[in-house]
Amino acid sequence: MEADSKLGSCEVTSHSPGRESQRVGGYSFLFKQELNLAALAVCNAVLAVLSAWYIVTRTGINFETDAFFASGALPQLAFLFLSTTLLPVLVPLLATRDAERLREDAWVFFLLVTTLVGLVGLVLYVSCGVWVPLLVPGFSDEGKSLTILLTKIQLISMILNASIVTLWAAAHARRRFMWVELSGVLANLAGMLFLVYALPRFGIKAAAWNTVFYNGLKLLFLLPMLGRWPRPVWRSMTLKEAWRLYKPFLPAQAYLRAEPLLDRFLTSMNGAGVLSLLYVAQQIYANLVLVMSKAVVAPIVPRLAVEASAEKWRDYRRTYRNRLLLIALLTCAGALLLLAFGVPALRLTIGHAGVTAENVYTLWLVMIALAGGFAASVLGQVASGAFYAAGNTKTPTKVSVLVYTLYLPLKIAVFFRYGLIGLAATVTAYYVANFLIQFFMLEREVSRKLSRAVGAIVEDV
Repeated sequence: MEADSKLGSCEVTSHSPGRESQRVGGYSFLFKQELNLAALAVCNAVLAVLSAWYIVTRTGINFETDAFFASGALPQLAFLFLSTTLLPVLVPLLATRDAERLREDAWVFFLLVTTLVGLVGLVLYVSCGVWVPLLVPGFSDEGKSLTILLTKIQLISMILNASIVTLWAAAHARRRFMWVELSGVLANLAGMLFLVYALPRFGIKAAAWNTVFYNGLKLLFLLPMLGRWPRPVWRSMTLKEAWRLYKPFLPAQAYLRAEPLLDRFLTSMNGAGVLSLLYVAQQIYANLVLVMSKAVVAPIVPRLAVEASAEKWRDYRRTYRNRLLLIALLTCAGALLLLAFGVPALRLTIGHAGVTAENVYTLWLVMIALAGGFAASVLGQVASGAFYAAGNTKTPTKVSVLVYTLYLPLKIAVFFRYGLIGLAATVTAYYVANFLIQFFMLEREVSRKLSRAVGAIVEDV
């Protein structure tokens, strides 16, 4: 009997017609869900890109857009940091809890994260006049003053983003992916309408307040999902386990996510408009990464967590390998489209008002240089997500820190030698190297676990 149970844990599965039809039905549901998620995530990405497009075409590429995009660096850093730490740790933890325990734990995390980030935001708001000018040393005095004003507004968005990411984690754990995306579409659509109304009347400040407006709507849409408010249990086992998983990689993730600040610092010294061009390219790819993450990566994380918990390592490996192959095919097709139609598409969409033909061509070159980084970034999410689902937060973090530490001085040196295009190329080099090393280590770890499981069966037999 003992050998039989271990064989079951080692993925010796039945091939009965009932089980096969159940599996096919499960795959069919997952495929339909991912198509719907992809459609909604694309809508969100299109609306986000449209917002940046409207700001650039209405205002032009100048010191005002540079100031606005620079002011978003810290909220962007906070969002990246929280989404890459909270989601990978909380989703697998909460996904294994019953409904009542999940509700209680989700409220604790929501209150804790919102309070902590709110306190940090308050300190940053008070000290804006000190640290913002250091972030953009190449800006004029007028540009620095405008950046300080816009940053104070966008710090509110930073706090809202922290709350929203925590709610995403609870929703993903419950596999309520659709409402996360649909509520985002509604909020972003309202934000786009707000921007069209307010930007011509109030100028670039309206763009900053728009981020507060649509993030506030997202929070209002998602908060009821937590259910009635319970008395917080600050010493819950889930909180302790989350802290145990966070500790090894929190400082490292803060270090890794500081890159937007470095990008703003470097590009602020390269003339008006350069920062805006880099931001627009990064914004396009960031939204594409978000689409892929929500539609293709996020749905498999609870599944990987369940397979790892049950020690079904063959199914676990098959799940992440299939997803890596799908992402590789999609990103290769996208790169070919960018090469063939990128310049005409960009000329048609943003080549208006204050955006010159030279701006358009430079933007296309930057996007070409960043294309490999986009693909490797999404592939890396699958690899690191597989580690996190198995309770291993140390390995992907150590790999990323090592590669990032080697990459930073190279990035700075290449930027001063080759400018904006060189900077974009080094970003691609970092993500490619990071993914390849993580994938190799993931394969090796899974192979070891399979070998140990087979060895245990042989000994028992």
